[in-house]
Amino acid sequence: MKELPQTVFVVDDDDAVRNSLRLLLKSAGFSTEVAASAQEFLSTYDAAQPGCLLLDVHMPGMTGLEMQHQLNVRGAAIPVIFITGHGDIPMAVEAMQHGAFDFLQKPFRDQELLDRVQRALTRDTEYRARLRQTERIRERLASLSPREREVLDLVTQGKANKMVAGDLGVSQRTVEIHRAHVMQKMEAGSLAELVRMMMAVAPPQ
Repeated sequence: MKELPQTVFVVDDDDAVRNSLRLLLKSAGFSTEVAASAQEFLSTYDAAQPGCLLLDVHMPGMTGLEMQHQLNVRGAAIPVIFITGHGDIPMAVEAMQHGAFDFLQKPFRDQELLDRVQRALTRDTEYRARLRQTERIRERLASLSPREREVLDLVTQGKANKMVAGDLGVSQRTVEIHRAHVMQKMEAGSLAELVRMMMAVAPPQ
């Protein structure tokens, strides 16, 4: 599946701010899309679209914080950089607690904004790479037979083939065959790699 190009989204109800940010970002070579309200952005945004988001805290209708909540509910992990005015620090702190990537206080220097956008795009690239890797691991896990899955679970708990054989009531040779199949299907070069794969898809404790 071809990766979509990264886009910097700007959501701000102030026409002048929106246009100046769009021109600045475009002049720096960033693909940019703008929206005048949270509703306008949410109606067209696809979580599969890589990029980052410059979001004004104060907007009529749905505020920036409310829009961030909507994105979280949708599972959209796009990095959000909040643009805040003077006196919005408590709101910015709340935004960070809810997973915002960064916040910029007006007035800010152009280069400061561009640097933070670049960092947010790097974060998004890294996150999506991890997500794709996790999806590939899940697909490989789904290809295992029930017995291979049992062997995998016991082996990654640190149990030797002999112990696995005892737990499952099969011969050691059978365990060795299943283990070889597991390594092949999971595309793992070592037990350590297999353990790391399982840690990558394990639900958080």
